[in-house]
Amino acid sequence: MTRILVLIALLVLQVFASGQVIVQRDPLIRQLVNEVSADSLRSYVSQMVSFGTRHTLSTQSRPDRGIGAARNWVLQQFRRFAAHSGGRFTAFIDTVTLQPDGRRIDSPVLLGNVIGRLQGTDLTDPRVLIISGHLDSRNSNEMDRLGDAPGANDDASGVAAVIECARILSRRAFPITILFVAFSGEEQGLLGAHFMAEKARKEKWQIEAVLNNDIMGSNNSNETNIIDNTRIRVFSEGLSVLDTGRNATTIRNLGLENDGRARQLARYVKEIGERYVDNLEVIMIYRNDRFLRGGDHTPFVLRGYPAVRFSEMNENYRYQHQDVRTEQGTRYGDLLEFMDFEYLRKNTGMNLANLANLASAPPMPREVLVDTRRLTNSTTISWNAPASGRPKGYYILVRETTSPVWQKKIFTTDTRAELPFSKDNYFFAVQSVSAEGNESLPVMPVPAGR
Repeated sequence: MTRILVLIALLVLQVFASGQVIVQRDPLIRQLVNEVSADSLRSYVSQMVSFGTRHTLSTQSRPDRGIGAARNWVLQQFRRFAAHSGGRFTAFIDTVTLQPDGRRIDSPVLLGNVIGRLQGTDLTDPRVLIISGHLDSRNSNEMDRLGDAPGANDDASGVAAVIECARILSRRAFPITILFVAFSGEEQGLLGAHFMAEKARKEKWQIEAVLNNDIMGSNNSNETNIIDNTRIRVFSEGLSVLDTGRNATTIRNLGLENDGRARQLARYVKEIGERYVDNLEVIMIYRNDRFLRGGDHTPFVLRGYPAVRFSEMNENYRYQHQDVRTEQGTRYGDLLEFMDFEYLRKNTGMNLANLANLASAPPMPREVLVDTRRLTNSTTISWNAPASGRPKGYYILVRETTSPVWQKKIFTTDTRAELPFSKDNYFFAVQSVSAEGNESLPVMPVPAGR
């Protein structure tokens, strides 16, 4: 009997081992993630805090204080990186003059977004990736342009991640273009993001993804007193506001209420982020943003672009939108001392891994269709190769209807596959894959003929 039990145990172990999935990491992306420096991030945040306030309505004439000095400093960092980019990286401040709006702009103001542009090497591929944070800060009174508003975590942390990704990626070449953006005017109503998103819509930019970083560098919360630097939230909407009429009917008929472009991007960043950054879990939150709040990804979402927001797992509101002060022994204010730069390093690495993987991947497959001519318990999917790029092959993704993430990845070099899974019980998608294993965003099939 003992011998039989041992044989059964060995058999179970063998089956378990054969079912394990080996995670393949692109050596280049792994190297890039390892280059992210907590010390560099600390230096960036310290410098931004040193400007006293970065309020959108603060001074633009002083070289050492206010939003103008902060913008110029970020621009200098980008131009420093440009010198080592072989001419691929350029930097500028994109400006617009805003008039009083009766809300949070009470006088004419020159608004400026600082942008670093890493030009893609494939001139036939118009795709664009955007990573962003907001440079402006605020106090308890959102109109206080004079008092110190350090804004270490909200949102020097996000801008620091943008700068560090620019430092590392500007030395590399990728087929598609990456924009590194420090927005202004977020605290006054997402003004800089609306300005850029509307320009993108008018000029018909092909934005593949927007990764917005806001409040991502502190590891503890008030009230619950949770201290945790192993998790970060990604917020994503399930459906686009543009999904109306016939689109809404198709979504309802196919049960795709949880599969909008932003939600697919959130699944992607979770998989890639956890693949390359150790001791970090990306937690998907099924909301566009925190409860009744907003961020710079929202103007892109409202125009139909896939955009998500990253924020730390446990916000501490004593350190957010607060005048710097001490009351009854409790310290308030968004100060450098409340930052965790190892946590910020991991969150920055998660952003960088996703940018590098997306920028290295072929375009998404086209015309992904599911055959519905016959009633079957198998599923036949077909697709066309992307218009540009040379994929090594494709991943067919499979998940149960109740699963938040893709559960199976099946590789093929064909553009048609019959799967032993019922379309009644599973969702499917297809990704293009490069020779190095870099995956495009997934495309879900629609019924052939529709």
